[in-house]
Amino acid sequence: MTTLYALTDRHIRRSLKALAKDHPPIAIALERVGFPASRQREHSFESLARIVIGQQLSVKAAATIAGRVDTALGGVMTPERVLAAAPEVLRGAGLSHQKIGYLQSLANAVASGTLALDALPAYSDDEVERAITAVRGFGRWSAHMYMMFALGRPDIWPSGDLAVRVGFGRMMGWRERPSEQQVITEGEAFAPHRSALALMCWHYYSEAPL
Repeated sequence: MTTLYALTDRHIRRSLKALAKDHPPIAIALERVGFPASRQREHSFESLARIVIGQQLSVKAAATIAGRVDTALGGVMTPERVLAAAPEVLRGAGLSHQKIGYLQSLANAVASGTLALDALPAYSDDEVERAITAVRGFGRWSAHMYMMFALGRPDIWPSGDLAVRVGFGRMMGWRERPSEQQVITEGEAFAPHRSALALMCWHYYSEAPL
């Protein structure tokens, strides 16, 4: 059965208010920077492609290159157009040799049905993660981004994201930047609201003065 997109603005506010009641650092953070906004994306091949394009890039740089790739493919980013494109065309749009390989692997997986996009909404979080990370170039971070923003899963905790770790550590008042394992362990107390908390971590990281 297909699940509905849950990570809406209303859900985010409700989740963070619930966390603020039991966790004073969250209440203080909300007073300082307010609520984060939702970041919904389409559940589509293009959304997955944009995730791999944006790996290790700033948001602005990723958007610029994704736009160039989209233009190079004729304005529609589909598996078929990616597979039909000459590597030099994708290289000219700003993709590295490695990312071209990752994008082609994704296109092959979707076109062949190895990665069944239409089935993902009905999968559990663990099943979605396994399906996406089976594609070359897609690790847990990429799977978590897709589960949060394209599928709207409410309890995803992207501990591998540096800004999430830094933002979480600042909100909690820790002097040292926490390790990923520390964030995983300490984050367990915030289930089942960890997607909203991750959004708050990003928001706090960018908005709260040091």
